[in-house]
Amino acid sequence: MHRLLVPSSALSLSRVTLPDAAARHLKVLRPKPNEEIELFDGQGHLRTYAYSQSGLVAAGEIVSVPPLAMRLTLFACVTKGSRWDWTIEKAVELGVARIVPVISKRCIVRLTAAERPAKAQRWRRIAEDAARQSDAAWLPEVLEAVDFPAALEQVKACRRVFVGALAEPPPPPLWTAISDCEDALAEGDYGLFVGPEGDFTPEELAALVVLATPVSFGPTVLRAETAAIFGLSVLAAASHSRANFYAATLGGGRSRGACTAGASELLCSDRLVGTVLSIK
Repeated sequence: MHRLLVPSSALSLSRVTLPDAAARHLKVLRPKPNEEIELFDGQGHLRTYAYSQSGLVAAGEIVSVPPLAMRLTLFACVTKGSRWDWTIEKAVELGVARIVPVISKRCIVRLTAAERPAKAQRWRRIAEDAARQSDAAWLPEVLEAVDFPAALEQVKACRRVFVGALAEPPPPPLWTAISDCEDALAEGDYGLFVGPEGDFTPEELAALVVLATPVSFGPTVLRAETAAIFGLSVLAAASHSRANFYAATLGGGRSRGACTAGASELLCSDRLVGTVLSIK
């Protein structure tokens, strides 16, 4: 089913005239008469409509999808070109609640204060497309790029943040660090911080490890965008595994491999959870 992002107020209408951006996208799709179209507001609400030449007519009631209990923020140093676009896209597919683009000392990408609002608008459009295509009910907040010191202030607002660190001796693997934390992935705000192509400076890493838990992503050195998606995948798998375990224990009847609302079926599968558990 095709999906379109609309303002929340549109979902209360039995007949909808789409905003310009959504109308242009629908024209490209060339739907057939009475074909069902799902409208969603990015705030957990969606509704099915039937297409007609005169507009979209409601074909169902408003459905509300609760947000995930663990709200995950990706703090990622901005990488160049399409790699950053890809990072945003995949982060949305993995269910992040917020993306904080960071400009650190070794970032290849440099953005002036005047350039940042326009860049943020473009990144938000990428996030909207990713949410539409991945059946996400919630659209993550994509902030304007911030300098490293400002990002540290936002790290302080999270219950716990894991940071990928190339250090000697190596820190524990991400999965081990999650398992060792008594409060790991409980309800609340958590974060993943990933450095740039040239890694953090020693001073940046020293400032981060005071606030965040250093972890490794395996025996090889990953590209910045690969590290971001690897880390998010492990956190998402761990979060959904734990959520489904508690749901089953409390009588919810969900299997360990079942997905909670908004989760990726791939990440919730027992196969991937088992793979993550084997990482050393």
